[in-house]
Amino acid sequence: MNYKPDEKDWMAYLYGEAEGVEKEKMDQYLLENAEARKQFEAFQHMRKLMSSVEDKEVIAPPIIIEGSKQRFLWNTPYFRMIVSIAASLLLIILVGRATGTRISMSGNEFKLSFGAEQPAQINTPAKETTPSLTADQVQDMINNSLAANNTQIESSWEESQKKLNASIKQNLAVNSAKVDELMKSASVASQEQIRNYVASMQAENMQQVKDYFQMTSAQQKTYIESLLIDFDKYLQQQRNNDLQLVQTRLHSIEENSNVFQQETEQILSSIISSVGTSNVNEKKN
Repeated sequence: MNYKPDEKDWMAYLYGEAEGVEKEKMDQYLLENAEARKQFEAFQHMRKLMSSVEDKEVIAPPIIIEGSKQRFLWNTPYFRMIVSIAASLLLIILVGRATGTRISMSGNEFKLSFGAEQPAQINTPAKETTPSLTADQVQDMINNSLAANNTQIESSWEESQKKLNASIKQNLAVNSAKVDELMKSASVASQEQIRNYVASMQAENMQQVKDYFQMTSAQQKTYIESLLIDFDKYLQQQRNNDLQLVQTRLHSIEENSNVFQQETEQILSSIISSVGTSNVNEKKN
């Protein structure tokens, strides 16, 4: 049930104002919820306590509002209401006096009577009843009850312990019988069954070893092939690098030879030109 009452529903149900569907919902909610019933009992107890408290008249103090004129006590609506109530009570008392009405209060009793006063009946005080049991007798009764309860608990515990021990022994006996039957059936197994079992185990182990070696050889073959491929790639790369280096060296040698040839030609041309100049000078001289 998803219904959950609020504070308004609680107050209406507590004071008997809930009707129809709301009352049925609250009844169902209290019936299904133990915590709600405890809360409702607490509300009822609080209501009883509040009803037993006597009302006291409170005199309103003078009200002073900031920024306005002072208001005296006799100008407040509360004081006027109290004065009107007092005047009404005074009027009622005067009418009662004229009609012979009498009002009396004694203790928690309020009496309203009309006509001539009747002689009051003398109530004889009731005799005080002495308690039938003393405190020691009550304590002895409590101790005897506790002792009887402890004895009953111990006897029930011993009986439960005996039942438990008997159940454990019975289970152990059943389990031991089952184990004995299994041992007997295992010992009765023939030698042929044992041989067949050993042969099947050997065949399974042999097949597992073969599968392992086949798998291992295939993995090794794949690994060696990858190594060969990587080595071939390495050799190819090394060969390309060596060719590039040789080509670079040959190009450098060729450039050096060209430079050397040019320098040689320049030297020879300078020697030839210097020799020719010296011969011309000798002829002129």
